[in-house]
Amino acid sequence: MSAPAVELRGVSVHFGRTVALRELDLTVGRGEALALLGPSGSGKSTALKAVAGFVRPHTGRVLLSGEDVTDLPPHRRGLGVVVQNYALFPHMRVADNVAFGLRARRMPRRQVEERVSEVLSMVGMADYRRRFPRELSGGQQQRVAIARALAIRPPVLLLDEPLSALDAALREEMLAELLRLRGELPDTALVYVTHDQGEALALADRIAVMRDARLVEVGPTDQLYHRPRTEFTASFLGAANLLPVEVVAAPGDGPATVRLAGAEFRAEPTGGPVAAGARAALGVRPHRVEVRTDGGMPARLLAVQWRGTGFRLDLELDGGTPLRAEVSSVDGLPPVGARVGVSIPDGCPLVTTGAGG
Repeated sequence: MSAPAVELRGVSVHFGRTVALRELDLTVGRGEALALLGPSGSGKSTALKAVAGFVRPHTGRVLLSGEDVTDLPPHRRGLGVVVQNYALFPHMRVADNVAFGLRARRMPRRQVEERVSEVLSMVGMADYRRRFPRELSGGQQQRVAIARALAIRPPVLLLDEPLSALDAALREEMLAELLRLRGELPDTALVYVTHDQGEALALADRIAVMRDARLVEVGPTDQLYHRPRTEFTASFLGAANLLPVEVVAAPGDGPATVRLAGAEFRAEPTGGPVAAGARAALGVRPHRVEVRTDGGMPARLLAVQWRGTGFRLDLELDGGTPLRAEVSSVDGLPPVGARVGVSIPDGCPLVTTGAGG
């Protein structure tokens, strides 16, 4: 079995007295796409910079394909890097920007021209090779930055918030472009830093959720979305309601029974065994909450927001627990301030209160 494309072993990064990354252990396989997901200041960009060689770990080691590169400078690691502001050379035309890394490696001129044409075609920019960056849109500049990173045929492609400077339509377009490129580069490992859960879910095979310079949880995208082990992952990835519940019964090897606002539900423990009588949190995605005029748990409708594709409802259960729902229509619902009924399905994830905090 070949060595992983990227390994971070106990990597910590300090900036003065500030700990930007704390004892991170993480592996990225050959051909795998891993998203580093978290809020600002969580340490995700610092982790990527440690892989790239832009910052040196205070402790720990960085390995690429099994080789310790902790002390190697960035230009000797052979990685492709795309940053948020594109970092194109303004005085160079598109073709020269893309060729920069190849020429630095003293590749023969004919091979440089062939490789530049190849990657520009790959990102749909073959007709723009003579233009300067200032003559391109934001999305086109991003494509050139990706082409430049791919030109050296890196085993690992690092992307640091590559779509955050684009408007919504361009972000969707570039996300589709990155998905297409993944299909064309099956052996290239991809590490993608983002705070956008939609990008992470669409692009990654696995997601590493980070908070306060630490790794909170890592796993396959569908596992983290449907069965998060921590409260933080449940709330950050998918904006789940975290409803405080009491565990009524917990057989240990199957669903637990929990009580909320006088009603009982079956829930799936995801953060380890829970004991009867324990306090825990039920993670309920807003789109799984049913709101109707009668039946179910009593609640009060506090606010209604139209979100384009549907409506977001802010509710409050008896006892003061807030609850958010997403529905396609509000036809038939009473006005804001009125009482409604709420239903929550069985099988929602159950995490121990405080996990991941």
